[in-house]
Amino acid sequence: MKKIAILFGGCSPEYPVSLKSAYSILSAIDRNRYEVIAIGITRGGRWLRYTGDIEDIPDDRWHMQEEKCHPAFLCPDRSVHGFCEILGGQTRFIPIDGLFPVLHGKNGEDGSVQGLAELAGIPLVGCGCLSSALCMDKHRAHQVAAACGIEVPRSQVFRRMPTEEQLQEAGRALSFPLFVKPLRAGSSFGITKVHDPGQLRRAAENAFAYDKEILLEENIPGFEVGCAILGQDELTCGRVDEIQLTCDFFDFTEKYTQKNAQIFMPARIHADTETRIRDTAIRIFRALDCSGFARVDLFLTPDERIVFNEVNSIPGFTACSRYPNMLKGIGMSYNDIVNALIALTLKG
Repeated sequence: MKKIAILFGGCSPEYPVSLKSAYSILSAIDRNRYEVIAIGITRGGRWLRYTGDIEDIPDDRWHMQEEKCHPAFLCPDRSVHGFCEILGGQTRFIPIDGLFPVLHGKNGEDGSVQGLAELAGIPLVGCGCLSSALCMDKHRAHQVAAACGIEVPRSQVFRRMPTEEQLQEAGRALSFPLFVKPLRAGSSFGITKVHDPGQLRRAAENAFAYDKEILLEENIPGFEVGCAILGQDELTCGRVDEIQLTCDFFDFTEKYTQKNAQIFMPARIHADTETRIRDTAIRIFRALDCSGFARVDLFLTPDERIVFNEVNSIPGFTACSRYPNMLKGIGMSYNDIVNALIALTLKG
């Protein structure tokens, strides 16, 4: 029986989301086909093998059970091909056949864990080191996409806090409203929609709290659409979804409560427009060297232009998250999706 390790938690503001995604995945894995090893990373960065009840993961009780948690770490030595676990003062090796990182945001979705898995020679579910790092970097992902002829928003990057004059000049060039974003942060952390010049300084300070580089980006009229992609050589696309907003933008609160937002799946668009969106999403997926799975987010303008927003290389993965729901639109159940991703990784 093949062994698959599920890595969850992590040192990221998106830690709670990771716990919910991991619980859903652990609940869906076919235990008749795979032996599952659960490895959690606490907020403080401790790596622990967890052998307790998965029901204690979503509400963050998992690491409180000392008898069910033992220090463990992914070993870069390829002869181990897995984890080292410290148990009763002794170190033992746990070989695995594949790793499924369910880590959203920094220190998990940015290529760091993917690079460690590649050093260890362990097959990885999802995007590799290069594509993960590229997708996490909004500016450089846009540069790659633009080089492939895909429309992206106009923007300006600052690598240190700009002067007031520089901020105002950028604001005039992009026009208001505009967005101020950290280059590398997930779930809309640190993002502000700025309506007038007087808000720029505070928005920039907020963005710099999440990353060492920030992006000022033009506002794209219209609405956001998403496309779920699964596969390696042959790609499967889900139905396109649509986000309808009654607030400024789809921030962290809206993503996980939808108090002022509504998601339509499938999107309320013409069939030919959906085809164009899927085709564009595939081009972006390929250009950024993605593999396994990712959710490509784009804007659809009132005049039917498709503008690239970002790629989530490890999107939210609960049973009601956007990614699995788009694939449910073409007949794949949540369990089908999870087991297909693992099978795709372990097929060799």
